[in-house]
Amino acid sequence: SAAMLRDGTAGGGGGSAAASRPVRVWCDGCYDMVHYGHSNQLRQARAMGDYLIVGVHTDEEIAKHKGPPVFTQEERYKMVQAIKWVDEIAPGAPYVTTLETLDRYNCDFCVHGDDITLTVDGKDTYEEVKAAGRYRECKRTQGVSTTDLVGRMLLMTKAHHSNIDEDLDYRKHTDNFGKGPKGHSPWTGVSQFLQTSQKIIQFASGKEPQPGDTIIYVAGAFDLFHIGHVDFLEKVHQLAEKPYIIAGLHFDQEVNRYKGKNYPIMNIHERTLSVLACRYVSEVVIGAPYAVTADLLDHFKVTLVCHGMTEVVPDKDGSDPYEEPKRRGIFQLVDSGSNLTTDLIVQRIIKNRLEFEARNQKKEAKELAVLEAMKRLEEEKH
Repeated sequence: SAAMLRDGTAGGGGGSAAASRPVRVWCDGCYDMVHYGHSNQLRQARAMGDYLIVGVHTDEEIAKHKGPPVFTQEERYKMVQAIKWVDEIAPGAPYVTTLETLDRYNCDFCVHGDDITLTVDGKDTYEEVKAAGRYRECKRTQGVSTTDLVGRMLLMTKAHHSNIDEDLDYRKHTDNFGKGPKGHSPWTGVSQFLQTSQKIIQFASGKEPQPGDTIIYVAGAFDLFHIGHVDFLEKVHQLAEKPYIIAGLHFDQEVNRYKGKNYPIMNIHERTLSVLACRYVSEVVIGAPYAVTADLLDHFKVTLVCHGMTEVVPDKDGSDPYEEPKRRGIFQLVDSGSNLTTDLIVQRIIKNRLEFEARNQKKEAKELAVLEAMKRLEEEKH
């Protein structure tokens, strides 16, 4: 009955209570700048049970332990709720995971990545649940961290897309982010993302459109997948009884052509996973043509093409990329009600820049201190 329970239809009746009770899993965190690393943690956690509850900390709690978040708690709650492996969120979850919290939400165990989380006074926030045997670990996603993304944003250079290994400005700057005064921690810092077909399969829904589905096509960069995107996709999702949303993602070079600076912040592979993690999206076209062509519309049997209220930059030849869907009368503008753009988010983060740098150096120092202590303990054992 586990499969039934996964659809939210509780199995009851036959068998013992234990057999029919779904396994409830708990995760918690700040989920401030949600990226596919967070989504991947939640995906792995959900796979360990039948129902996933995600506790999200308040702004006040985060400010106390880490410094002020970039997004408000309301934005963060909504962002986590939009990740397709999340069954329920618990707003205002305490910063330290306690057995009391697990019991209150009727969760069997909590799942965390294999990095460390420390409280203000340097204690492991998972101490209590570990001791009770109600802690599970999942693999941390290689190739992305909030720190790295912030580093990419602060650097208005194209270094992170080029094949130049040694862009000194970039290297110099990443050093402010991922290094403390004493060397650097293995958990914070800049790393490279390597795409594999396996990762895409894990994130993809794998669902084909069904008869009666309304196939809706949206296109864009979907860079630093954020709450503005979520609001837009949610509105698009509400346009039909049975929506099947296909998101066309433009290649990095194309995005750079119409966005300039060092956009996109995330490369096409990273953007693919970020969009696939959203519960409103059924399919992604990796490297969609900038102009929405007749070929594309016919191939996917598209019923409706939507665009948000952001400016549409003309194609290279000056033409309107939405000319064909407009000609067919299937184009619709959708107001997401949100004015957040990737630009604004980058500005918010740059505004927090100094706090971020200070915060990351402190976090580094804390992580290194723990590593030192762990090393000392190991040595004392031998």
